[in-house]
Parts: sequence; structure tokens; C-alpha cells
Amino acid sequence: DAQDGSDHVDARRTVALVASPYARRGAVDSTLYTTSSMLRTMELMLGLPPMSQYDASATPMYASFGVKPDLTPYTHRKPEIDVNEKNTTMAWGAGKSLEMNLDEVDAAPMFALNEIIWKSVKGADSPMPLPVHRFAFHSQTSRGAR
Repeated sequence: DAQDGSDHVDARRTVALVASPYARRGAVDSTLYTTSSMLRTMELMLGLPPMSQYDASATPMYASFGVKPDLTPYTHRKPEIDVNEKNTTMAWGAGKSLEMNLDEVDAAPMFALNEIIWKSVKGADSPMPLPVHRFAFHSQTSRGAR
């Protein structure tokens, strides 16, 4: 949900990982893709027609794939972070998030919650970018209209 959901992803960029024997290993493809590009690529792989004009006109992810499969097995790396140790009381923003109403959808203050999530992932000293919101998705009230 990179289009208007900076509560869980960086609003400016989304990472796509390609897992396939045909993926170009060790390659970084810096082509500008969209979510529709990913959808279009899957449609082409499965021989399906586009579902809409958006995926029909999207750039397929050709540069991420090679012609011959590489069947070399995956090399497992031991995790460096204990995934079972989460939401500790010492985590950045833990105290503030305990005060928030997370039982109701969108009841927590958006900016404060986004800041807690950002800094818990990027580090307490990392500057959080301002959220980007699409004008079309805001109500008249949120735009200041009466």
C-alpha cells in the first residue's frame, strides 16, 4: 500500500524482491516500477490478459529476469536479530504507543504512530520524512473545507 499508506512502508518507495530461478542473482534493477508493473509481470508469466488499463500500460519487470534458470540452492544465513524479542518495554516509543487506542481503526494519532513505527525500524535518531497524502483520498473536512 505505497500509494497512501506510509504507516507501514516508506511512502516514497517500495522494495520488491524477485525470487525465481530466472531472477538475475546479485543484480539491482533500478527501473521505476509500480505495483501495476508487478501485477503485469505476473500476468505475463501466467499467460493472463491485463485486468485493467493500468496493468496493461505498466512496464513489465523484464530487467529483473534472465533467460536461463540458475538452479544453485539458496544459502541460508543465520538471523542476526531475534524475531521473538519484539515490542519490548524499552523499544523506542513503547510508552507512547501504550497510551494509544489501537483497538479501533484509525483511532491512534496518525503522525505520532507513524513516527513510532519509523523510528523503531530506522533508529531513534533517524529523521522521519513527512507523510505524502493523495488529495483525492481526503474528505472535505480534512482539507479544511466547511
